[in-house]
Amino acid sequence: MTSKFDKAHWLAFLLPAALLAGAYVSQYAGGLFPCEMCWWQRYPHFAAVAITLIAFGVGNKGYRKALVALAALAIATSGLIGGFHAGVEYGFWEGLTACTATISGSGDDLLKSIMNAPLVRCDVAPWTLFGISLAGYNFLLSFGGAMLILAMIWRSKKI
Repeated sequence: MTSKFDKAHWLAFLLPAALLAGAYVSQYAGGLFPCEMCWWQRYPHFAAVAITLIAFGVGNKGYRKALVALAALAIATSGLIGGFHAGVEYGFWEGLTACTATISGSGDDLLKSIMNAPLVRCDVAPWTLFGISLAGYNFLLSFGGAMLILAMIWRSKKI
């Protein structure tokens, strides 16, 4: 019989692994190349996968629980970055200047702006489904999944 904690551990491993797989499939099979903020969302998922793999090998149940909770926090971090990125895409707030492009000013400024523009802009959603961008889905799945994992850990009385 699988405990709630074991389910939380597997979810903490499978969720970021599946989201990373989806990101790479959309990149290499779908041609949706990541912007800078898209990469930022991947790094915490890499960390979560590594942490949960380490936790599978840890014998001490208290340390294992702490590692899975840490992985959940990494997943939540990716979700929060995704939420910020989605807000930039929807125009709720401005993104970082290194990741967005605005064109204004004199001819020289216009040329500099064009030459310094990122290849993949962070303020334009390259794909949406039901009005939600990939960054928005990352926010929903990662943050929601992290809260579920933490709740499952909290509710597991015995490991």
